[in-house]
Formats: sequence, structure tokens, C-alpha cells
Amino acid sequence: MSRLAAISASVAVVALIGATAYMTLGNSSDDPFEQCRTGAVAGGGAAIGGPFTLVNSEGQTVTDVDVITEPSLIYFGYTFCPDVCPFDSARNSEAVDLLAERGISTTPVFISIDPERDTPEVVGEFAYNNHEKMIGLTGSPEQVKAASQTYRTYFKAQPAEDEYYLVDHSTFTYLVLPEVGFVEFFRRETTPEQMADQVACFAKAAGK
Repeated sequence: MSRLAAISASVAVVALIGATAYMTLGNSSDDPFEQCRTGAVAGGGAAIGGPFTLVNSEGQTVTDVDVITEPSLIYFGYTFCPDVCPFDSARNSEAVDLLAERGISTTPVFISIDPERDTPEVVGEFAYNNHEKMIGLTGSPEQVKAASQTYRTYFKAQPAEDEYYLVDHSTFTYLVLPEVGFVEFFRRETTPEQMADQVACFAKAAGK
């Protein structure tokens, strides 16, 4: 199997895993964001998201409270990712710019699932090169694993034959609101315009 085919297969598998987990959360008639959702999703998303402790580009230990101060688009990936992560990060950055044009401030967040290579400096440079507002986070293997588990994401490094090993991982982007938490996820096929429309709806419903 070619490297590209292997990546595509891994993305398909983890996407299915993530979608299944998301769909099993249940529905709530008290969901204040019901009008913003495009599919059968759970009100509140209680099973996804929560506290995390990681390290920012300055080498400082930060928590979710420090990072999520406005509507935030959280993505788990790694800087050595050959195609998926750069494309998704660029899409998220474009959505942030579209929202800014509407007067809605949002923060893109990139959490590395490859702490062995993604030092604070490396992840910080990757984040800034994508968008000046993007926050890059890494941490110890234990911190990264805990954050990943909090958001029910998947990642697994392939056997490291050299420094260019790949990491299989889920590819959802999570919309998280301060004082509310996780409210929605976006698949890879979501366009910047579609993402901006939905984020705007959630922000308005939350009074942000």
C-alpha cells in the first residue's frame, strides 16, 4: 500500500470512529443550539471536551481556561503531517478570517499529538505560519494523551524507521465556547464558508 493510500485509509477509519462516538451522545430537547446544528447531534456534547493542561509556544504550562477565551476551533494534528493537517489548518484559518469580517472573533487552536518532535518552538512556528491568532500547543506524552482522551480523538504513531514517521489521527475540528464547552464538530469536507456560517450561529445563540 502506498503512503498516500495508507494515510487515506487511516483518515477514513478514525473519521468513522469519531462520528460513531459523536452520534451516540443522544439528543436533548433543551439544546439551546439546536437551530445551529446540521445533523443529528447531542445537546451540550457532555461526553466530549473538558479540562486540559498543555504547553504553549513560549514553553508555559496553560489550561483550557487560559486558551479558550472566545469561540475556538480546536484541531488535533502534528506539524510533520504531509497533507491533511496543513489543509485542515488552512481551512480553519480561512473560516476565522471570514468570521472576523462579520465582527465575530474566534481563535484557531492546534494541539500536537506528536510531542516527541513538536517542541513548543516548532508547534508555535507552525501555528503562526497558518494564522497570527492560531495557538499552538504541545506537552508531555502524558499531557497530550490526556487532552486527546478528553476530546475523544484517536492517534497512533506508525513504526519509526526514521525521523519522518507518520502518525495516524482523527481529523475533526471542534467548536468550543468559553463557559459552555464543546458544541459542534466539523468534518474535513466542511468548507470555510459552511464552518463560518455555523460558528456564527453558535456564537449568536451563546451571546458571544
